[in-house]
Amino acid sequence: MTPLRRQRDYRLLWGARTVSVTGSEVSKLAIPLTAVTLLTASPTEMGLLTAAASVPALVFGLQTGAIADRLTRHRPVMIACELVAGLAAATVPVAWLLGTLNVIWLIAVALVVGTASVLFRAVNFPHLAVIVSPDQRTEAMAGLQASYSVASVAGPGLAGLLVQLVTAPLAVLAEALSFLTSAVLLRSIRTPDRHEPAPSRGMWRDVTEGLRVSATHPVLRALLGAGITINFFAMTYMAVHMLYMVNTLGIPQGLIGALIAFSGLGGLLGAWVTTRLAGRYGANRVLLVSVLFFPAEVLIVGLLSGPLWWKLAVLAVSGTVTGGIVVAFSTCMGAIMLDEATPELRGRVNATTTFAVQGVMALGGLAGGLLAEWVGLRAVILISAAGIALSTLWIWASPLRPSRRGAPHGSRDATSSTARLDGPAV
Repeated sequence: MTPLRRQRDYRLLWGARTVSVTGSEVSKLAIPLTAVTLLTASPTEMGLLTAAASVPALVFGLQTGAIADRLTRHRPVMIACELVAGLAAATVPVAWLLGTLNVIWLIAVALVVGTASVLFRAVNFPHLAVIVSPDQRTEAMAGLQASYSVASVAGPGLAGLLVQLVTAPLAVLAEALSFLTSAVLLRSIRTPDRHEPAPSRGMWRDVTEGLRVSATHPVLRALLGAGITINFFAMTYMAVHMLYMVNTLGIPQGLIGALIAFSGLGGLLGAWVTTRLAGRYGANRVLLVSVLFFPAEVLIVGLLSGPLWWKLAVLAVSGTVTGGIVVAFSTCMGAIMLDEATPELRGRVNATTTFAVQGVMALGGLAGGLLAEWVGLRAVILISAAGIALSTLWIWASPLRPSRRGAPHGSRDATSSTARLDGPAV
C-alpha cells in the first residue's frame, strides 16, 4: 500500500487544511485587534464579535450533518465553502480602505465564515473516507490533526508580523488568501468523489436519527460522553487559566504565548507518534491510554509552586506532552468514529458530536467564571482536573476496552466488531 505521504490527493487535502487553518489563526488576532484599536469597539460589541464565531455551530451544526449525508458529491461543497469564506474575509481590508468598515461588518463576516466552516467540517469528515483506505484512516486523521498544530505554532507569529507590517485589517487578507488557496488545492484532487446518499425523511427526522445513533450506539456514545466531559471541564479551566497564570503563578505575560506554542509543538510530535502506535497496537488501545493522561497538565498547574524558572520548565514540558496527548486522543476518536458509523450516517454522527462538544464549551466557560468567584482560582483548576478525569469512565466502561481475549471490541485489529452499527433504524 502506498504511504500517505506519497499519495498526491491526500497531500493536497492536507495542504488545503493546513493553509486554511493557518489563515484562520491569523484572523483570530487580526480581527479583534481591528475592532479594539481601529474601531474602538465597546465590551458589548466585542462580546458579540466573539460569540459570532461560535453561533453558526450551535444554530446550523446538526443540520449540516444531515446535508452532508444527503450529498452524492462532497468536494464541490467544500470548495464552495472555502470560496465563500475567502470572499467574505476579503471584504474586511476592502471596507477598511474604503472607510466603511465597522463592528457590525466584522460580526457579519464572522457569521458567514463561521457558517461556511461548519458546513465544510461536516462534509469533509465523510469525504476523508473517499480519499484514504480504511487501514490508513488513523494516519490520515493524525496528519490533519498535525495541521492544527502547525497552525497554532505558525499562525500567531505570522499574525503578529503582518499586523506590524500592514496593520490589522489588511492582515485579514491573509485569511482570505488562505481560503482561496485551499479551494484551488481541493479542486486539484483527482480521486472520484462518489457517495451513496442516505434516503431523506425530512430534515428534522434526519437530524433526530443522527442524535439517536450517537446516543445509543455503545462506542459512539462513549466517545460523545467523553468529548462533552473533557470540553466542559477544559473550558472551566480556560475561563480562569490566564488569571491564574498571571496573578497566582506570576508568569510574565510575554512568556504565556511562548508556553502556548509548546502545546503546538507537542501536537506535531503527537501526530507522528500516534500513527506508529496506532499501527502497532490499534487506535482503540491508543485512545484508552491517552485519556488517562488528559487531566495531568491541569492538575500540575493547580499544584505548581516554586521559583519562576521551575514553573516555566514544568509548564513547558507538561504543555508539550499534553499537546501530544490531545492530538492522539482526537486522532483515534475521529478514526474510530469513521469505522463505527456507517457511510450514510457519518455526516450526522460527526455533526452531532461536534455540536455537543462545541456547544458545551460555552457552559463550561460560564461555570468556571462563576465558580471562581465562590471558591477561588486554584480550587476551580483542581475541580477541572477531577472533572476531566471522569472522561476515563466513559472510555474504559465502553466496548473500546479490551476483551478478556485481548482484542478491543470494534477495532480494526480485532477479528470481529461487536459494537459496529449495521444501519439506521426505520
